[in-house]
Order: sequence, then C-alpha cells, then structure tokens
Amino acid sequence: MLDPIIAFFTRLFEMIGRGIGHFVAWLLWPFIAFRNWLRGRGWFVKIPVFLILIAIVIGYGHFIWIAERWVNWNPDYVARYDLANATVTPGEPMPEGSSTQCAPSAIVQVTRDLIDFNVNENYWVPQHPLSKAGLFGIEWKNTPFLDNKAAFQLGVNQVVRRTTVELVDRLGRVRGTSQINQNLQDARQAMAYIDDAWWLTFTPPFVQPTTAERQREAMRALDGFNTELSNCEGQFDGRTDNLMQFLDRITGDIGSTSDILRQRMEASNLGWFDPRADDRFWFTYGQLYAYYGVLEATQADFKDVYDDRRLSAVWDRTEDQLRASLDMHPFIISNGNESSWIMPSHLATMGFYLLRVRSNLVEMRDILDR
Repeated sequence: MLDPIIAFFTRLFEMIGRGIGHFVAWLLWPFIAFRNWLRGRGWFVKIPVFLILIAIVIGYGHFIWIAERWVNWNPDYVARYDLANATVTPGEPMPEGSSTQCAPSAIVQVTRDLIDFNVNENYWVPQHPLSKAGLFGIEWKNTPFLDNKAAFQLGVNQVVRRTTVELVDRLGRVRGTSQINQNLQDARQAMAYIDDAWWLTFTPPFVQPTTAERQREAMRALDGFNTELSNCEGQFDGRTDNLMQFLDRITGDIGSTSDILRQRMEASNLGWFDPRADDRFWFTYGQLYAYYGVLEATQADFKDVYDDRRLSAVWDRTEDQLRASLDMHPFIISNGNESSWIMPSHLATMGFYLLRVRSNLVEMRDILDR
C-alpha cells in the first residue's frame, strides 16, 4: 500500500540529487577545463599562470579582509566628545582661556572624525579594484556578499557631504555677503570627488588621486577651519535661520532615503534572499550613525538657540530615537512582507526609525519658525 508513496519520494530525491550534481558540474566546469588545458603546457606558461593565480588569491583575500573587518565601529561614539558640557559656542572666547583662545566647532570636529573613521581607521572599500570589478562582472550590491561595509561607508559619506555643503554656504560665514572660507570650500570640493576612484584609471593621464586621498584633504581643510576658530580668526554664524536651514537639509536627506527603502520594499518580497536589502539597510544605518554625531554637535554649536527656543524636550526624543536605531544590526537582512512572522522586514523597521527622526526634526523646525 505504501510502495507507490515510497517510490514517489525516492524518484523525487533522485531528481533533486541529479539536479544538484548537474549544477555543481556546471559550476566546476571552467576550472576543470582550465586544469586540463594547463596540464599539457610547459613551465614557461605554467609559471606566469601560477603567479597570476597567486595574485588573484592574495587580492581577494585582502578584499574580503577589508570588506568584513569593521574597525572602531561604536554606536556610542558621541559620548567621547562630552558635548553636553559645552558652554561656549564656536568662535566665542573660552571662559578660562586667554583673549586669543576661542571655542572650535563641534560640527566640524565630528564631521572630520567621521571622515577619519571612514578612510584612516578603516579602508575605503568602494575604491578597491575588486570591489569595482564585482563578482564575475555582477556588482557586489546585486549580491548578498561583501557589500555591507561599503554601503555603510557610503551612508556616512552622504552625511559628511551634506554637512560640508552647509558649512560653506551658511554656517561658516556671516550672512550671505561675507567671503566664503577657503578651508571649508576646499573641504566641500574634496568631498564632492567620486566615490570609487582608484589611483589607476583607463583615461588619460591614467593616474589620479584616490577617493581616500581626497577625503584626507577634506580632513586637513576642516582641521584648518577649526584652528582658525580656536585662534579667534574664523567665523561661525549660529543664527536661528541657519539652524532652520540646516535642519531642513537634513530632513530632506532623510526623506530621500526613506523613499529608497520604500521602493525596495515594493520591488521585492524575497525575505532573506533579497540581495539588495542588505546594502539599502546598511546605507541607511550609516546615515543615521553619522547624523547621530552631527546632530549632537549641532545642539552644542547652537546651544544658545536651543536654550532660547526650549528645544530640549523634542531634541531628547530625537536623540533617543537615533540611538535606538543603532541597536538594530541583524546578522541577515530580510525584506519580507510586513505581516510575515517567518521573514520580517528589517527595511520597514529601519524606515520606521528614519521617519520618527524626521518627524521630530520637522517639529524642531516648526518651533524655530514661530
């Protein structure tokens, strides 16, 4: 009676086994064909081939190392600045210092340290040649492998670019008629450089600065601006309208990212098997990671405005929500249906945190506008 059922499952498993065998054979066929071709060659051919293979193994080993090794990643990195005890706004004389010693900008310092974290403490992954080459011609962002750190770094870099633009256009000058600070202008130009530049290129002159080198130039320029402020030579315009404009720009940036998450959630329901969910998630995480520090620094640099407009309550909520979002770092990112209990939607959860932060920034902006 059970013989037909047993025979059915036997045939089913045989078919599955043959399918797996054919897939493995197809996967290994290029390597077997290459080995057979190499077997009949002389050492004048084998030695260069072996050297190339060794270079490929070392190159991919280095790429996997830098793509998976996260150095000094710390969601509580803001605590080391002790911004809550800041009492002097940028460019103003220090209470315990001499008349030629003024306070630097916390926004500039945090922005500078985020660049340092991206390109000095860690390797800038997007510029690595094997990151640009992809997996057999497929971009890493379209695979579930080796793209999380790169996406995180690009999210941080997005915030740094936005902040340097605002520093040049509004925060680092008085009104709109004063001269643009050259250090801030240099920082903005350096951060506007392409994300994946390696030192060799296929276009003349065939040698170019890497992205990491250009970002180090931005670091030095930001250090130069803070030195000017410390020497009471620079200008930082901590007016209410400048803060409103800065919060507007951050709100727009976050809103754009929330739409990217929405589009990905609508485009796929593959759960743990969505190859694009991880880079979308980690790009957003990198943004929130960087904005956590930049917004804390903004509160310190605009301390007078925050105190005068009584923004402490809404700001505390924003700070708690930013920090809570950084506690979410699952091992595998899922982009499943929101009602699924097997495959949750991590993108929806991250989008929820993103929109909560955005709504509080809008509320702060409305308070400032009254």
